[in-house]
This record gives sequence, structure tokens and C-alpha cells, in this order.
Amino acid sequence: MKTFLKWLLRGVLISTVMILLIAVLQREKLSRLMAVNSLFSEDRIVENFTSMDTMFENVTLTPQSETVHRLSTGAPMVMPAGFTTWARDRAVTGIMVVQDGIIRHESYPLIGVNEDDPANSTRISWSMAKSFLSVLLGILHEDGTIPDLDAPVIQYVPSLVGSAYETASIRNVMQMSSGVTFDEEYLDFWSDINKMGRVLALGRSMDSFAEALDETFVEPGTQWKYVSIDTHILSMVIRGATGRSIPDLLTQKVLTPLGPTVAPYYLTDGHGVAFVLGGLNLTTHDYALFGHMIANGGISFGTRIVSEAWIEESTAASAPTASDEMGFGYQWWIPLGANTGQFAARGIYGQYIYIDRPRGIVIAVNAADRQFREDGVTDSSFTMFRAIAESLD
Repeated sequence: MKTFLKWLLRGVLISTVMILLIAVLQREKLSRLMAVNSLFSEDRIVENFTSMDTMFENVTLTPQSETVHRLSTGAPMVMPAGFTTWARDRAVTGIMVVQDGIIRHESYPLIGVNEDDPANSTRISWSMAKSFLSVLLGILHEDGTIPDLDAPVIQYVPSLVGSAYETASIRNVMQMSSGVTFDEEYLDFWSDINKMGRVLALGRSMDSFAEALDETFVEPGTQWKYVSIDTHILSMVIRGATGRSIPDLLTQKVLTPLGPTVAPYYLTDGHGVAFVLGGLNLTTHDYALFGHMIANGGISFGTRIVSEAWIEESTAASAPTASDEMGFGYQWWIPLGANTGQFAARGIYGQYIYIDRPRGIVIAVNAADRQFREDGVTDSSFTMFRAIAESLD
């Protein structure tokens, strides 16, 4: 009996130690999961959006040159009527207005408690990151690495054979007309987009998550539906075509010639794969710097990064959207009523790079707007952007 109790106690002790060891090993993952669940809380959102590297795995995109390109500051502009109210209502954390490469307005109306230097704080892009990937794909398309945009994605990603993406083309996923069933409801805990967020937080594989999708609702190319997982498929295509990571490629082909003021970083999954659909972090200035390159026809401080032809093609409203919806190109948005050359990169919670090429205007906005999904909010932002641009005529 004593021997039995001795072995029983030893077993309990070993089990307890094992449980404690597992708890310690999983503490970081659990911490990240808790961070995801409170990421958008009213009392934390501003701080969280400037400190994503403390909550998720990430990789720094260190430019291969020490050259830094800082936009020049010019005469401050008078902001349009209603700007202060709009900035407050939209919880703007940083905004920069650039005209022909000159900063006409820069302010940080709402900053985090630990931001001693808000101008040099990196801020989460959310879906503005999609437009960066569009530029990268354009470069690879034009250098012959990915020559045919109508090629099936499985040509470069064989692991998608048998998945919902088996019959989709590269152009389909660029235009978000893949026809893949994916729930993008940010406020639903069980939606696909939030499941994907938990995959990221727990260090699991984004590729495996995408490969497991097996439902479609329409034939590819026939109907537009905004599904962020399409952008991840683009990253799989690029990685399959090049054998290189997105951080390496973006650093070499876009960020190094761009010359950001602060080294950006990507959030990653547990396999080091970049969260390309929303995990890029730059300063507000450097979002504006990217926007200026686009507005300037693909040239940044004398160096061509991408062709003007690609900019024109990728920012045209080519996706099969409905007549009452905003236009969509290759991972770029075209607002209703926009004139040629007016388009935007756009992310949840109020992130924008609004570009008016004919006027040479770029407006970069970071925000923590918890009301971003309410009726009229997006329209009010584009109305403000147009008013800012028109005031500089």
C-alpha cells in the first residue's frame, strides 16, 4: 500500500510539473491571445496600435542603405472647416498632408501614453499593407518573374490544389473576385477574419489556414467581395515564384529605395511568414512617403521603384464591384465619384493613404476609430480628404 501511494504521489508530482512546464511554455502564446481579445478595447486601442511588436511575432525590415528620405516642410496650410471635429470624431492619431513632396500639415491629435516622440512612432497599417504588396507584385510582373496575371495561382502554389483557390487566377485574387467563401465580419468573434487573427496570435501557420479553405460562393472573376485572405494568397504566389520571403523582397525592391525614416516591421505568424494583409508598421511620415512615390508616378527622390503604367493599371476600378460600391483595383480603393487619379490605400479603424495625383496631394492618416464601420463614417473621411485637397488648389 505504501509503495502504491508512493508511486501515486510521484505520478501526481510529475503531472503537476508537466502542467506547470506546459503553462510556462505556452504563456507567451496565451499572452498574445489575450492581447488579440483586448486589441481594440477603448482604453487600450491607441497604445496597442503603436506597440504591435510587443504583442505579436514580427520581423524588422531593415533597409539595405543608410539613405533616409525625409519630406521637406513647407508653409503650413489652413485646414478646411470641420477638420478639428472630424479628427476628434475619427480618433486620428497622426495625419500628414503632402503637396508635391512638401509637408503642408502634420499633427498627432491623439497619442499613446508612452509616445514621447509621436512623429517617430510606428503605427499599424492594417489593410493599407495590401497596397504595398500590390506595388511589389507589379515590380515582379514587369521584370518577368510573374509574367501572366491570368495564370492560375496553383501554378506557383501547388499546395492550393483541391482548395477553394484551385480555379482562381492571380488577377482574381488581386481584384478580390476569387469567389472564395470567407467571413470578414470584424465584430464577430467566430468570423474567419478573427479566426485568422487567433492563428496569428498563437503562432500557427497562415499558409495552412489558407490551404484549408474549401468553399466558394461564385465562379472566380464574376463577383467582387472583399476578403482579406486573397491578399495572403498573393503573398503565397510571390513566395512561390521567387523562393524568397515578402519582408526580404519588399525591403530590397520598395523600402530601400524609398528610404523610410524609421525601419518598418511586419507582424508574422509562428513560421516567420509576414502578415501581408495588415501587419505592416511604419510612421505616419513614411506612409506619406510611400504615397508620394505613388503620386509621383513611381519615382521617389529620383529613383524609380515601380512603373507609372503599373500605378495607372493597379489603381483603376477594374474589379467587378456593384454600381453602388466603391471601386477596387489591384488592392487599391477608388471612392465613389472619384476622378481619374484619385484613389486610396485603406485599413480598418481609420487608416488611409489618400492620393490625388492630378493635384500632387497625399494625405496619410492613422487612427484608432472604433466607429469605423458605422454608416457614413467612410464617406465623411473621403469628403474631408477632398476638401483638404481642393483647398490647396
